[in-house]
Amino acid sequence: MPQRELPRDLDPIAVAQQLIAIDSVNPDLVPGAAGEHAIAAWCSDWFARQGFEVHRLEDRPGRPSVVGIARGSGGGRSLMLNGHLDTVGVAGYDGDPLYGEVQGGMLFGRGAFDMKGGLAAILVAAARASAAGLAGDVIVTLVADEEFGSLGTEEVLRHFRADAAIVTEPSELCLTVAHRGFAWFEVELTGRAAHGSMPEQGVDAIAHAGLVLRALDGLRDRLESAPAHPLLGQGTVRVSMIRGGEDAATVAPSCTLTVERRTLPGEAPDAVEAELALLLERLAAATPEFSFRLTRLVARGAFEADPDWPIVRALSGQAERVLGVPPARRGEPFWTDAGLIHEAGIPCLLLGVRGGGAHADKEWAEVASVHRLTEILTGTIADFCG
Repeated sequence: MPQRELPRDLDPIAVAQQLIAIDSVNPDLVPGAAGEHAIAAWCSDWFARQGFEVHRLEDRPGRPSVVGIARGSGGGRSLMLNGHLDTVGVAGYDGDPLYGEVQGGMLFGRGAFDMKGGLAAILVAAARASAAGLAGDVIVTLVADEEFGSLGTEEVLRHFRADAAIVTEPSELCLTVAHRGFAWFEVELTGRAAHGSMPEQGVDAIAHAGLVLRALDGLRDRLESAPAHPLLGQGTVRVSMIRGGEDAATVAPSCTLTVERRTLPGEAPDAVEAELALLLERLAAATPEFSFRLTRLVARGAFEADPDWPIVRALSGQAERVLGVPPARRGEPFWTDAGLIHEAGIPCLLLGVRGGGAHADKEWAEVASVHRLTEILTGTIADFCG
C-alpha cells in the first residue's frame, strides 16, 4: 500500500528543504551575510499557520529569534524545544548550498546537519503533538547567533521559562548528556622598549611570554593527569593567538596572548580565572619587571544532565521505542546553547540527527534520522506535557 503523502508543513524533509533554501549565514562570521531575518519571517508564518502563539525577539536589530507557543489546557509540564536559525558561511561549498537535494537517503545543503534538519523535526513534532491536545505548554525557541555569540538563546531566556528543554543539535540520534565549557582570556604583558643592540636596557615582553607558555605547559600536564570525566575526558588549556613586538631591531615592549581553557562540569569560570591569575602572579613574584593584565573575554559553563531528570527519562524512553534499542549516551568536547539553558535552571539535554559535514564543503543529514527524530520528539512532548 503506498505511503500517504504528508502536507508540506508537516513533512519534516519538506520543511527542512524550505529552511535550507533560505540563506541564514551568520553575519558575525561572514560580514555582510544575510543573517536570520528571512528565515525568522518564514518560521513566524509557519507558526501562524499551525495556530501557535508567535513572539519575535530582536534586541539586536537585524538578528531576530522567534518563539512559537502551543498553549496547553493547563496543569501540565511545559517543554522548551531549542534550535538555531543561523549557519556558518558557504564560501567553497561543493555545489549549491541552498538547494536541499535528497539523494541516496541523504539531504544535502548548508545547515542540513547543523541544524536545519533538527529545526524541521522540532517544528513538525511540536505541531503534531499539540494538535492531539496537551495539558502543558510547548515552547519552540528558534534562535539567532548560536554559531558565534549565542545572543538569541540569551535573549530567549530573559523572557521565557520551561520545566525542561531539548536542544536538537546534531548528535547521531544519541543522547548528549554532557559537554565541556570554555573560557577565553587575554594576557597582556608589558615590557620596555630598547634598541636591539642593547637588550639589557629593556624588558622583553616576548621573553616573558615564553615564561607564560612554559607555565601553561605545567598547567596542561596537571589537567591531563587529573581523573578523567567518564564522557568528557580531561580539561584542556592552550594559547590560540600570540602577537607582540614592533620591529626586528627593538626589544618588544608588549606581547598579548589569547588563552583558551576548556572546562569540565564543576569547574566554574571564576575558579578557572583564579587558577590562571595565580599562575601569572607566581611568575610576577619570581621574575623581575614581569607585568601583566589578565582579562576574561568570554566564559561559558560546562553542562551535565542528571540521569534522573524526568526529561531525560522521557526522551530516553521514546528514543528506545522508536529506535528499538536504548539510545547511546555521550558527551561532546564542544559547547552548545544547552549550557545557557542549564545555567538558567532548566533541566535539558540534546538529541539530533545523523549526518556529517558541519562547517565543511559538503553537508548532509540522513533522511531516515530526521523522520526518527521527529517521531521521538513527538512522543516525548506527548509524554512530558500530556
